[in-house]
Amino acid sequence: MALSINKRIQNLVASSTLTITARAKELKAQGQDVVNFAAGEPDFDTPEPIKQAAIRAIHEGLTKYTPSIGTPALREAIADKFKKDNHINYTPAQIVVSCGAKHSLYNIIQVLADDGDEVLIPSPYWVSYPEMVKCAGATPVFIPTTADTDFKITPTHLRGALSPKTRVMILNSPSNPTGALYTRTELEALAEIIVERDLYVISDEIYEKLIYDSDEYTSLASLGKEIYDRTITVNGVSKTYAMTGWRIGYCAGAAEVMGYIKKLQDHSTSNPSSISQMAALAALQAPVEVVVDMQKEFKQRRDLLMKGIDSIPQLSYIRPAGAFYLFCDVSRLGDSFAFAQDILNEKYVAMIPGEGFGAPGFVRMSFATSQAKIQEGVKRIAQWIQEAHR
Repeated sequence: MALSINKRIQNLVASSTLTITARAKELKAQGQDVVNFAAGEPDFDTPEPIKQAAIRAIHEGLTKYTPSIGTPALREAIADKFKKDNHINYTPAQIVVSCGAKHSLYNIIQVLADDGDEVLIPSPYWVSYPEMVKCAGATPVFIPTTADTDFKITPTHLRGALSPKTRVMILNSPSNPTGALYTRTELEALAEIIVERDLYVISDEIYEKLIYDSDEYTSLASLGKEIYDRTITVNGVSKTYAMTGWRIGYCAGAAEVMGYIKKLQDHSTSNPSSISQMAALAALQAPVEVVVDMQKEFKQRRDLLMKGIDSIPQLSYIRPAGAFYLFCDVSRLGDSFAFAQDILNEKYVAMIPGEGFGAPGFVRMSFATSQAKIQEGVKRIAQWIQEAHR
């Protein structure tokens, strides 16, 4: 029998990061001292009180199905978090807890985007956004940005990308891969157009606690009722609490939309892990110091990496205001994918080439690694450039 594969799945592009990360793991297994600037997760351990909450859940027998959309206690805690941190009033009934923020994003896109629709995605973008849009039968439409606007879209950019088929926009602030953070004023200008054109917007706020040059973070849905009604807010515990493997994300929005997201999740994954949900509840109730200490360390690492890259004339970047990535322009050294491959094979430094983010000529460098590794990695990069361009 001939194998017949769904055309939408056939058209998906495999993650461009796999070649680099697989090679990095291979070299490490061979005993090489690899400096990993490729990681998209904190290198910190999950804080002990959070782990203890999960252990208690196991011992207390909290190992059964929960409601598909998450436990009432966790959704109540998430609603409290939105009100306190983001100045958004969501009821627990407007919240769906999923198997990671990535799962939340997938659910939302499948619900809001349909055959023939267009979904706007600022570029550079996180690698999975366009593929999720394709899964829904919709078309990703990229809004190119440059260093001139700190890799942020402007109202002019947005208006220029609109068409009669535009239904949804995805906005990620702070951004993976650029670290770009939208100000309140910038968001207000975009919100005016979104409301005017009656679009839905997915606000991916997974890195909201990892900002470095400002104490102010603005959530799009907090800017008034009209934009609130059109925004689905996405967040999770992975980045903030070093809980990537626990797989707990969540989203919130208009009750009608969330009802359809619940229906989709009912028939796909059902509930996230009951044990992970108890850990997430403990995370949201943890002292603020748990987050602050990690944020301070990330800021020190960011500054150290920027200082190191500043010493290499062939490289440049835009100062990342959030997340834990430096998006580095390597175009003066040739093809960015070849650059990433060569420097991994010859100097054992792993970075993700920009092609997968819609930005050839760049590499994404994660500073979710120790300060000692950052210093060593920068030294190896400088050595490679010196040797290759004598």
